[in-house]
Amino acid sequence: MRRTPSRRVFAAALLVASVLAPMTAIPATAGNAAAVGRHDRDGEHPPGLGHKLTARLDAAIEKVRRQADIPGVAVGLWMPGKGSYVRATGVADKATGEPMTTDKFIRIGSETKTFTATALLELVDDGRVGLDDPISDYVHGVPGGHRITLRHLAEMRSGLFPYSSDADFEHDLLSDPSRQFAPEELLAYGFKHKNTSAPGQVFEYNNSNFVLLGLVIEKVTGHRLQDVIERRVLRPAHLRHTLFPEGAEFPEPHPRGYTDQTLSGEVADSTDWNPSWAWAAGAMISDLHDLRRWAKTVATGELLSPETQAERLKTLPTGYPGTSYGLGIFESGGWLGHNGSIPGYETVTVYLPSKKATLVVMLNTDITYEGKEPSSLVARAITEIVTPKNVYDRPVPTR
Repeated sequence: MRRTPSRRVFAAALLVASVLAPMTAIPATAGNAAAVGRHDRDGEHPPGLGHKLTARLDAAIEKVRRQADIPGVAVGLWMPGKGSYVRATGVADKATGEPMTTDKFIRIGSETKTFTATALLELVDDGRVGLDDPISDYVHGVPGGHRITLRHLAEMRSGLFPYSSDADFEHDLLSDPSRQFAPEELLAYGFKHKNTSAPGQVFEYNNSNFVLLGLVIEKVTGHRLQDVIERRVLRPAHLRHTLFPEGAEFPEPHPRGYTDQTLSGEVADSTDWNPSWAWAAGAMISDLHDLRRWAKTVATGELLSPETQAERLKTLPTGYPGTSYGLGIFESGGWLGHNGSIPGYETVTVYLPSKKATLVVMLNTDITYEGKEPSSLVARAITEIVTPKNVYDRPVPTR
């Protein structure tokens, strides 16, 4: 069932039947060099998961892909002591039939929030900001800002109206997807509305929160958010294929992206849409290898003090069974991390501490299937097989 754009709302957080293609078998130990070359940069060559388990995963992923009309899927699963599964299925380009591979860059949508949150928490470690500081100390004009703390913003409990739920914003963006938005413009769409709840009371997924946190980072450091994340997050984490674009730039190779978040509701190619509208909440780009590394970095707090990481992982109920949210991170079935959805693309990057397992899913559509995000359907199908006691099932809307 397709939702209209006004009901779906954008996140920095998706047709005709997709061209069906066989699974591209790409185990970490061999296979298509062009597809896996970058993903063995660490010199790691873990074994596969065995023929039977691999076949089950192939079938489950392909079943979801066909049911949900997902053009292309790339998956990376790493399970220490058991092996890995790095494979792709479907197409990267519906017009040409180019196959999906595992070496492509992807727009990661709301996974950007994990980078913004990490930069903020590093400032907490430096003693330059406090999680319980009111946002009014840093940004003027926030409705009720003297009672909304940085913690409220990071845990999605500010009570602010989401700018991406404003009808004028939606119209302005969809009328010109190439438009360059400034952070202050984005916030203005939300600030004209009354707050939806008192701070700290209700979980509501809200891009306005992270745009504000991006402005806090810029004010405190005196540098652009993109530069702070590059210097303080990407470089220390050794993420060489992750970037915060200035506008619509998108490094090659990348799949074409397909969305029905359009004024008409018809499917469009959104590959070159400008993600500036999502900024600190959802504008970044990465690839399978970097997301694999990042999943563990975020979940284990490699860039933070233990005390600050503990604050990040204080997850609270979202109102959706089995899912809780911390400071720019969620927990679902024991998996820690985030998903991303932006017109044309979806991702899931999560880490399971109990098994030290990592799962990364990348899709080139955000078109929902029976009201569910396709990336969640794929991740659930995988975890039902490999970690049946820890099933990823994230029903929290990220739009």
